[in-house]
Amino acid sequence: MVWIYGMVMSTVYASIIGKSIARDSGMKETKIIVSDRQPRACPASLLVFLAAESKDAPPRSDELIDSLVSDLFHLGDFKGKKEETSLQYAQHGPLADRFAAKRLLLVGLGELKKELSRQEIMERLRCAGGVIAGTARQVKAESVVVVLPHFLTDISAGGAEQICEGILLGDYHFVKYKKKDPEDPRFPGIEELTLLTSQVQAARSASKRAAVAAEATITARDMAHEPGSTWTPQSFADFARSLGAAKNMKCTVLEKSHLQKAGMGGILAVNQGSAAAPKLIILEYAPKTYKRTLLLVGKGLTFDSGGVSLKPAAGMQDMKYDMCGGAAVLAVMQAVAVEKPRLRVIAIVPATDNMSGAAALKPGDIITHYNGTTAEVINTDAEGRLILADAIAYGIKKFKPDGVIDLATLTGAVIIGLGHHRSGLFSNDDQLAAQVLSAGDATGEPAWRMPLGPEYSKQIESDVADIKNIGGKEAGAITAAAYLEKFVGDTPWAHLDIAGTA
Repeated sequence: MVWIYGMVMSTVYASIIGKSIARDSGMKETKIIVSDRQPRACPASLLVFLAAESKDAPPRSDELIDSLVSDLFHLGDFKGKKEETSLQYAQHGPLADRFAAKRLLLVGLGELKKELSRQEIMERLRCAGGVIAGTARQVKAESVVVVLPHFLTDISAGGAEQICEGILLGDYHFVKYKKKDPEDPRFPGIEELTLLTSQVQAARSASKRAAVAAEATITARDMAHEPGSTWTPQSFADFARSLGAAKNMKCTVLEKSHLQKAGMGGILAVNQGSAAAPKLIILEYAPKTYKRTLLLVGKGLTFDSGGVSLKPAAGMQDMKYDMCGGAAVLAVMQAVAVEKPRLRVIAIVPATDNMSGAAALKPGDIITHYNGTTAEVINTDAEGRLILADAIAYGIKKFKPDGVIDLATLTGAVIIGLGHHRSGLFSNDDQLAAQVLSAGDATGEPAWRMPLGPEYSKQIESDVADIKNIGGKEAGAITAAAYLEKFVGDTPWAHLDIAGTA
């Protein structure tokens, strides 16, 4: 989600810069402090230094711990390899009286070779942040102090943004529905995170960006982890309304009667077997002056049973995650409202579940989409494209955007092709595709561009309607994108299939 927008105590100086708010996860908030205080004087539960591997020599790190790092290196206990750790108890042994912290943690970044790109180094820093969070949970360290590495001269503010983001996201866990055990108290999460650096102003700005991005991502995760019985189309609408009211954004919710009047046959068809009414949620951010409009569309399928084309029972519990695209675009709007970009951003979430009730959509049925395109339904489990098509066509006609990005857990086929490491990117516009790829690389959310073309569109031709909703086993992720392409016209458009990465 983060890459869609491209985000997100010393007596001398200290700055509390923000909070990572865990809305419903059951976690505590994290207070973030940027300071130029000396590491020795910080009475934290966990004091962290980062180290870079050096070939045949002790790792590079802060001069305060040079002798410790050298000793550990020669013992063979720590070489600074990527995500390698060494935990020391600072109030015992050779470190006694040198640090006020209870524990000292070394985290390796690996060898920072010249051929490594900035993006690769930044991702190592995020991963290091995740390792720090994991260690904090292991030792129940509620206060963490990180000494930002001085040797990262090519990374702004010593990697403050990436380290902070990695820690906040790595500290996340969803425990809302877990009963507390008085005999084994649960770790509540990191309550205070302090970043130590001489570049206080730059690190403060970087940490603010990280906090905004991490808070938005946590919001999306909270939505996604809710079961389908509690996170419904109404929940999407309620969240969007509250977000709009809090952040001065316009929220519109189209109810079932509105969808019927507008002729959104795709959303209505998928919803036929459900007891819960569908909704089309629209959230608008508009600065006083803007020249361009970006439309974001996110699949809000709150539970996917497959409908009449029922999914296998094994793994069906994970179909509550079929609304991750919708969660992502609303979370983006949360970040947008804070960062205030100078462009209009519209988010649309078509929300329903896909159930097999008595009135459910049947294979062989023909539906009519918002733009008049008819579609033969071959498989009711290929439902995401049906609801997205209406939302995309409606959003383009109403808002006339300069570009459209849709996100959806759309196909299992993209997981076969790309695994769980990259999202599949499909686009009709090279410039937009390049921007999305670049943003993904910069934020550690990589995508891989897949082909589109008439040879794939041919697979979804129907004998009885304009198109059909699946094109066979071959190239399933591509033919799903080809279906959506029928509804974008000449508008620059990028589709992200996040089934493997959500």
